[in-house]
Amino acid sequence: MSITLFIIILTVLVSYTTFRNRIAFERMKFNAYEIRQHKTWYRFFSYGLLHADWMHLLVNMFVLYSFGSLVENILVQEFAGMGRFFYALLYLTALLCSVVPSFFKHRKNYYYNAVGASGAVSSVLFASIILHPQGSVYFMFIPIPIPAFIFGIFYLAYSVWMARRGADNVAHDVHFWGAIYGIAFIAVLNPGFIVSFVKYIF
Repeated sequence: MSITLFIIILTVLVSYTTFRNRIAFERMKFNAYEIRQHKTWYRFFSYGLLHADWMHLLVNMFVLYSFGSLVENILVQEFAGMGRFFYALLYLTALLCSVVPSFFKHRKNYYYNAVGASGAVSSVLFASIILHPQGSVYFMFIPIPIPAFIFGIFYLAYSVWMARRGADNVAHDVHFWGAIYGIAFIAVLNPGFIVSFVKYIF
């Protein structure tokens, strides 16, 4: 079984369980205040297995399946047996790193919560853009494919804009930092990937 498929199955099972078990949901969600006060460090990871509703879950898992499989396969091709380890490491550390800024920003705010795999999924998405810059992103109501790197630019700009507005309940800052982390992880793993990306773009 691929790591991508394992993550999807685990996330769907835990999300479905916590849809029905609110006590577990409350104990696993990301809450910076609770982490700071009660040292519940596991929340830096457990929140990624929870989702607000079915639509939230399905969108994240669809994006993960679409781009995660690509990233996993490329890393396996490049690093053989270590490829899956690096992919799993990317996903796990992205869960942590994408919410660290939120932790410091909201550590005294009891009412700030976050759930969902979006930060880690953003990391995987942007890792795929670096590893496969010739790829495209398709949207249902747009008749032409959008080059992945162009989509990435708009995604980052939109995330920053929406995070500053704070007009909805979506953690856009987590999306942004997840994306940045995905790029940084690939750069550290092999700077040659960044060189190849830049050569393709320019």
